[in-house]
Amino acid sequence: MKQLLTLILLAGFSLNAFADIFAVFREEDGGTNWQYVANTSASLLIITLSIVLAFLIRANIRARRSNRALTEIKATLEERVAQRTAVLQETTAQLSKREAYIASIVNSMPVMLIGIDQQLCVTQWNKTAEDTTGRPFEDVQGMNLWKAYAGITLTEDQVNGVLTTGETLHLKHTQRGQYTFDITLYRLDLHDDTGIVILISDVTKQVNAENKVAERDKVSALGELASAMAYDISLPINTIFQRVSRAKQQIEAANLGPVQEVFLQEVDTVRQSTEQAKAIAQNLLDLSRSYRNMKQHADVATIMERSIALATELFADVDNLAFSDIEIRRDYTAALPQIPCYPEELEQVFARLLRNAFYALKAKQWEAHDKPWIRIEIGEFVDSIWIKVDHKGQCLNADEQTDIFEPFFSVSTNAASCPAEHRLSYSYFIITDRHRGHLSVTSDERHGTSFNIQLPMV
Repeated sequence: MKQLLTLILLAGFSLNAFADIFAVFREEDGGTNWQYVANTSASLLIITLSIVLAFLIRANIRARRSNRALTEIKATLEERVAQRTAVLQETTAQLSKREAYIASIVNSMPVMLIGIDQQLCVTQWNKTAEDTTGRPFEDVQGMNLWKAYAGITLTEDQVNGVLTTGETLHLKHTQRGQYTFDITLYRLDLHDDTGIVILISDVTKQVNAENKVAERDKVSALGELASAMAYDISLPINTIFQRVSRAKQQIEAANLGPVQEVFLQEVDTVRQSTEQAKAIAQNLLDLSRSYRNMKQHADVATIMERSIALATELFADVDNLAFSDIEIRRDYTAALPQIPCYPEELEQVFARLLRNAFYALKAKQWEAHDKPWIRIEIGEFVDSIWIKVDHKGQCLNADEQTDIFEPFFSVSTNAASCPAEHRLSYSYFIITDRHRGHLSVTSDERHGTSFNIQLPMV
């Protein structure tokens, strides 16, 4: 392009040198010199073509350079794209691996994990939650929490409280003797949303194990206390018994006249009470030894008979009613299966029930033709042994029925509550905790008082 401009400029300057630009193409006679015209035209054409060719060659060189640069840029871009694709694939693979790892952790957790959003709809539901509720995540995703899991022991106020305050909430849900759950709620703060994570842990086995340890320690301490008390009681009782026996011998040897028979009766009364106290001490010793034993299969009817014999020995009132004066009405099912139990402890339970019945009968005013009685029924139903002890002595009022299985330290100030000495909290502990059974009482004037015990056969 520069050369072409140069030629044009030269041609322009040359106009001043020639008066007529076409004079060079004329002959001397004024005719046209066509040969010269042809040569000049050919020369100009060759020059023009040369210039065009030069431009084309230069453009071709530039095009080649550009193509080479584009090829290099393309290769660089392709390399970068390949690198970024590889990085993206690696990142995606790592994210997928981490997601699968986190999902595996969540689903392997031995606790229920439930995630909900601000609308209290389910966003997360691990495998333990699926197994517990029987509902897969696909069925409950996006569903209201209480529709997805109607049995959850949470209220909307509790959940909204965690959403509002952001404070972690710990709850414990227990059904005595069946299950125990620890429930934890904490807020999950995200960039664009806020939710709650609910963890529900089944700690039944842990609590049962802790209870067994506490129960073992408690029973061991109680056995030690009973043994010490029995030993301490036995020493003065034996001394009293020896002194009374010696006094009786001296009274019998002496000639006291009419008062001798009176003294002997009084001494016999003291001896009887002393023997009763010795039986109580021996009972405490037997009870203390029972805590060292393991469960063994035993016949409930046989245990009941031993309790009746023990009650006959322990419960006597020489001035009024003795247990031996009470009619025992037995209704035992024949050929009852033996059950795994602690026989000595059941013997104490039955003896305590008979003691309660004895004092209730003793407190009632009986007609001359009436004789107090206790009916004992023992039978089998489904997979349990049922024991019923009922009588028509003095009834328990509503407060007494409520308090009778409560421990002595929770004695009510209400005068109508059950007296501490007549409570059966220890018997309730033996039946419900030691034998995993049930103990209940009903009482009214029409039907009398009835204690019902259910003991599992396995």
